[in-house]
Order: sequence, then C-alpha cells, then structure tokens
Amino acid sequence: MATIQVTGENEQHPDVALVASARSGDVHAFETLIQKYDRQIFRIAQHITQNREDAQDVVQDAFLKAYEKLDQFQGNSKFYTWLVRIAVNESLMRLRKRRTGKMVSIDEDIETDEGSVPRDLAEWRPNPEQNYGQAELAEILRKTIQGLPHGFRIVFVLRDVDGLSTEETAETLGLSVPAVKSRLLRARLQLRERLSRYFRNKKAGEK
Repeated sequence: MATIQVTGENEQHPDVALVASARSGDVHAFETLIQKYDRQIFRIAQHITQNREDAQDVVQDAFLKAYEKLDQFQGNSKFYTWLVRIAVNESLMRLRKRRTGKMVSIDEDIETDEGSVPRDLAEWRPNPEQNYGQAELAEILRKTIQGLPHGFRIVFVLRDVDGLSTEETAETLGLSVPAVKSRLLRARLQLRERLSRYFRNKKAGEK
C-alpha cells in the first residue's frame, strides 16, 4: 500500500511530458495540448470579450504565444494555469483595442478588502423549483454572467465556470487570494440578485 501511495505522489502530470516534447520540436505534442484545452480557453475568452470572433482570435493568439514562450514555462504551476494567464492577457488586450482610448484592467475600480458580506448569501444558482429547461437556463446564466462587472466576471469564470482553485485563479490573474475570494463572493451575490430579478420579472409577465 505504501509503495502505491508514494508512486501516486511522485506521478507527473501528463502535460509535463507533452511540454517537454514540444520544447524539443515535437509539433504533435503541442497539437495534443491544443486539442486538450482549446475549448476551455475559447469559453474563457468568450466570457471576457463577449464576442465569438474575438474569442476565436484569442485562442489562436494564446496558443501561438504559448508555443513561442515554451522556454519561459518554469513548471512551477500547471501548464493549463500558465496558458489561461496568457489567454486572459490576450483577451484584455483585444478589449483595449476594441474600446479605443478606454483602458480595461482586471483591477478597475474594485475594492477587495471588505469581507463584510455574509457568506450564507453567496449561493448564486437559481432556485431549483424554477421550471426551466437546461438549455434555457444555460442561456439565461450565460447572459447574466456577461452583465457582471468586468473584474468580477473574469474571477467568476475562472473559479466557478472553469473550475480553477482559488490559488490558481489568484496566480493566473496576479491577485492575492483574499482579493479573489472577495471578488468571487461579490460576483456570486450580484449573479444571484440578477437571476432572482430575472425570474421575478418573468413570473410577473406570465400572470
């Protein structure tokens, strides 16, 4: 039993071997990484840019930049976390180009040291008693996420949609863990309130 546990602990993430092969010039290894993560990167880029064509461009640019900078990947974090950081930066750059003269920043006008909002209100998902189909609910949720303030939306997408840990999200965005927790909490609260308002309005309209 002890031997099995030690082996598991020392087991390398499969991406490590793929990255090493790609560094050695194995294009197929990098193509495997692309196939593995392109959908997740596209989803993140679309949530940030809110534009399908921009998101497709971000995916291409992010993977190209990752390939060009493979030598800079230190292996201190997961390859996927490193890739997400590149994709987020590319998405923000595309937003800056689109909004001429208006800078877009992950830190735009957001205070992070509150911690005063009760955590029992942080459940953002809609009431399960609401009778909506999965497809309709997914579309409602997607549109509601798009309405979140920019800095909240990126944290929410990485943490709750894409499933990165709080620490990985903080590392990806260059934020502190408390800042990520604060923004995530506020994003969940805003999402919960917006969804509740949507369902109330729809219910009132059906009467």
